[in-house]
Amino acid sequence: MSTGRLPGHGSGSPAVAPPGGGRASPEPLAAAEVTRYVVTAAVWAPSVHNTQPWRFTASGEELGLYADAGRQLRVADPDGREMMISCGAALFTARLALRSLGYLPETQVLPDPGQPLLVARVSWGRRVARTEFEQRLFGQVRQRRTHRGGFDPVPLPRGLLGTLREGAARDGAMLRIVADDGRRAALADAVQAAERIQRRDSARAGELARWAPGPGSARADGVPPASYPARAEHTSPDFPGRDFAHGHGWGLPPLSTASPFRSAGVVGLLTTAQDGAPDWVSAGQALQRILLTASTCGVAAALHTQPLEVSWLRESIRTQLSDGAYPQLILRFGAVTQAADSVRRPPGEVLPGTGCEHVKASDG
Repeated sequence: MSTGRLPGHGSGSPAVAPPGGGRASPEPLAAAEVTRYVVTAAVWAPSVHNTQPWRFTASGEELGLYADAGRQLRVADPDGREMMISCGAALFTARLALRSLGYLPETQVLPDPGQPLLVARVSWGRRVARTEFEQRLFGQVRQRRTHRGGFDPVPLPRGLLGTLREGAARDGAMLRIVADDGRRAALADAVQAAERIQRRDSARAGELARWAPGPGSARADGVPPASYPARAEHTSPDFPGRDFAHGHGWGLPPLSTASPFRSAGVVGLLTTAQDGAPDWVSAGQALQRILLTASTCGVAAALHTQPLEVSWLRESIRTQLSDGAYPQLILRFGAVTQAADSVRRPPGEVLPGTGCEHVKASDG
């Protein structure tokens, strides 16, 4: 499967600030400069538990994106579905970064059956002027944050949901908005059931704890306490978050002592027609497009994967709530007034030997 241009507005899809922090250079850059720039942006893609399960190789004007099986959640994600979704998000970000420089990415997804961890090859050469929409999207790469809690009772901007659905379709996925109260409640019930199951499973709880470092940790991966609330935020219907603090009370303090219930926001299901590795990569690309587009409008997203990690719950959602399509992610959209922090590994850890070791990814 190959994609010559980013499907969407204009000639592609958006990215991060060009080298030097100014506007994208009208002149072609050296391949090594482009590589550093693209990887520095791609590491800011979202990933399950911020595992950042990817690595890159470089050869001239071509990047290889590989899934890093050493960072796979072996208990929660034995098939690597969530790992490949994460890599799909990194792929979209890399393509967007190239567009921000005025390059037209040529992409081959899963190009070698003999290398199942080779997610994509991305090359560049031709130049096409970037669009304003692409650049606005790219400007959100370092700003976007995954939200883990409830939302303020504020309506979404008019037309945003339609734009998000259209964007998902361009990447081979479908964003289904769950507007019916009964279906929303059923989906919330599935998240609650999965949380109960997973908290009683010592292997799952142990795996989650390994990716949730405590306060003061110097780790550049996992879910830090500054990225989730210290007190569980209940919504109506209730979509519980994971207990990353494992009972220690870590996390962001509540904004107020008002009602413990906050808005669940607008609920959606990201689905694909089939359920193989290509579909997981497509879901990841669609996810990052959705998140960045929402962020341009000041809208945050909360992600839930708990019931999709329990086979019978995922099958129930597929047959009863997504018309037979395969659910890949549960999303909630809304407005928040408290920003979370995130961490990323330095680009040199995912692309060694190219000078990226000297480019640091800071907290944001």
